[in-house]
Amino acid sequence: MPRGRSTFTKRQKEQTRQQRQRDKAERRNQRKQEKTVVDSANEMAELHEHAAEQAALFNLGAEDAETAEQPSFGSVRE
Repeated sequence: MPRGRSTFTKRQKEQTRQQRQRDKAERRNQRKQEKTVVDSANEMAELHEHAAEQAALFNLGAEDAETAEQPSFGSVRE
């Protein structure tokens, strides 16, 4: 049984609608992936900065502790 013109256009319309949905879902997934990459890169940069700050604080604390300990060792020996 031959299909009419309206059936053909309806089918074409439905196919284009489905293709648009697939394209939209693909773009949405791509944005999600880009966002996670950017977020993880930002998170790693923040962690690196925090580690550097902690290392700097630790080094300052170690130097202060060394200078504070030196006189105490001298007084114990005397």
